[in-house]
Amino acid sequence: MSRAVVLGGGLAGVLAAAALTRHADEVVVLESDHYPASPRPRRGLPQSHHNHVLVAGGIRALDELLPGVIDDLLNAGAHRRNMPGDCLIFSGEGWFHRVRTDADLIACSRPLLDEVVRRHIDVEVIQGVTAVGLAGDAGRVTGVSVTTDVMTGEPGEVTTTGATPDEIREAAGTGVISADLVVDATGRRSQVLHWLAALGVPPIEEVRVPSGVSYATRLYEGPGDIPAVMVHPKYTPARGGTLFPIEGNRWIVTMTGDPPLDETGFDEYARALRDPVIADLIENAKPVGPIRPCHDTANRRRYFERARLPEGFLAVGDSVVTVNPVYSHGMSVAALTALRIAKEGPSQQAVAEEADRSWRMAVAEPIKGAGNPRVGRALLSSPGIAAELFHSQALIPAVRDHQAIFQAIVNDLEEPLTAEQARAQFPELNAWDR
Repeated sequence: MSRAVVLGGGLAGVLAAAALTRHADEVVVLESDHYPASPRPRRGLPQSHHNHVLVAGGIRALDELLPGVIDDLLNAGAHRRNMPGDCLIFSGEGWFHRVRTDADLIACSRPLLDEVVRRHIDVEVIQGVTAVGLAGDAGRVTGVSVTTDVMTGEPGEVTTTGATPDEIREAAGTGVISADLVVDATGRRSQVLHWLAALGVPPIEEVRVPSGVSYATRLYEGPGDIPAVMVHPKYTPARGGTLFPIEGNRWIVTMTGDPPLDETGFDEYARALRDPVIADLIENAKPVGPIRPCHDTANRRRYFERARLPEGFLAVGDSVVTVNPVYSHGMSVAALTALRIAKEGPSQQAVAEEADRSWRMAVAEPIKGAGNPRVGRALLSSPGIAAELFHSQALIPAVRDHQAIFQAIVNDLEEPLTAEQARAQFPELNAWDR
């Protein structure tokens, strides 16, 4: 194809653009916002204040798509932790044993990850351009209608990454940018269903599943040489909490369920979790900034792959599937999707397949027997079953067949760790000066 235009300069958009450079002569990203001069939250990405991690599947995909980006991310201060080997995890049934698996995660601020990724992508990003509709008809999308600061001619209102694409600027002056492929990566607030309807495309099937939870996040100053900490609720939806070390000697702490937003209430909520380990840590840490809420946690899926879409159109990222951010899958699914596009070319079916595992985990019914103490003990104490569980959560292939897992659950009756035993495995926590 000659030109692909990607709408949205967030992670899903720029990764899709990087993938499309293998299939198009020219790839351009249009971003309505303006990137900050240094890694910090931006107006166009409300979620950037909250916790973000890459799980193993996303780490592998990102490193294959953009070689060297993971090393650069770690050199910039991101932290890599193994699950559960480098994590202190209190599940609904007890503490996980500290065993090594292939299920790693990388924790850092979202602004840092976005900036490091953009350094590795050789794609034009035109900022200050807002898509307002699609050009074409129900059979083919031929471009995108835009409003843009370019049309005002005001200096400094539009910036680009790389050389200024004069041809795109001229096209923007007419209000329409032509393209052989338009990719919607505008995220949770995407208006693409209305745009497609305006072209005469039949309605896209959409499913929404409420998560029943909200969450709140706060940053703290704290050393990076501690494990990631996760305290899960006994039943969902209910209260839980996480603490991840990120760059700049900071911790990002999130309370889930229905946490209060005042300082006293936030601290008391952390103290009332099923184990107070997070409260013990933040009690002597210095808060950095306010407590920030998030209530938009519903799971939503648009079945574009089932629709008769016009040629020249593709949707990716949160425009397609959005799951409760507590699962921390969004960035990894974006990386896996981009790698698939790079290898096979743009395909709405491929996008759906890469998002399907995350979607099924987010909306699945609780496993029958999950409250059985025999099942719980097996999950907590068996290295093989722990690997199976965390590999699934990390979006990487399983290491055991299901029959073997079932047999291990039946046979493995080891007792889970006590709170004292779990804490004893992490002397780093005891070293924190209270």
